[in-house]
Amino acid sequence: MVFTKRLREGVRSGRITCSIRIWQRPHVKVGGRYRMEDGEIEIASIEQIAIQDISHQLAVESGFLGVIDLLKVAKHGPGDNVYLIRSHYVPLRRARKS
Repeated sequence: MVFTKRLREGVRSGRITCSIRIWQRPHVKVGGRYRMEDGEIEIASIEQIAIQDISHQLAVESGFLGVIDLLKVAKHGPGDNVYLIRSHYVPLRRARKS
């Protein structure tokens, strides 16, 4: 799962824990881990919602200024199904030097 550069610090810090994606079908699965820089995004839940369910608060929780800002980024390809994805960032442990 890819996040736009401006959202990555919020994801890493734990401030952003959800994402809205507009796809034909889900591209991630619950429990799956997806690489992001020095860690991984672990998917906690996926819920299909209606576009009308995207509130200002949900947009802000996703790291955006509002619904219009979110919708400019959320659409990936030709799909029209809206998914609310809850996740958390898991930093990768670095091997200690002996």
